[in-house]
Amino acid sequence: MTENKPNHYQRIGGEERVRALVQRFYQVMDELPESYGIRKMHPENLKTSEDKLFKFLSGWMGGPQLFVQEYGHPLLRQRHFPFSIGKEERNQWLMCMDIALRDTVADEGLRQELTVAFVKVADHMRNQQH
Repeated sequence: MTENKPNHYQRIGGEERVRALVQRFYQVMDELPESYGIRKMHPENLKTSEDKLFKFLSGWMGGPQLFVQEYGHPLLRQRHFPFSIGKEERNQWLMCMDIALRDTVADEGLRQELTVAFVKVADHMRNQQH
């Protein structure tokens, strides 16, 4: 008999904690001068970006597929292709997410697992050699 191992969505604490992670991520991006490169790719008001990332991460972590239900398949690379994403932008995004993870996720093991997964996604988003 196999036991069901909790997924990342369950381990992080569900909707409330995913939302807290996303809110902190965009707060860091908005306030940290080192993240200016990626901040300028976003609209002045970050609410829509925040909502979309929350919906995406909900499903990506194993929770409700909110993004897919509203927008269809994520097609992440295709949706990000209009933006020039190189090593610098990748690193800025990961820096913001790392701070958000440290500030909102108490479980160190979960933070490490999510970081590894986020690095893979961020690498996949790169569309520039620089």
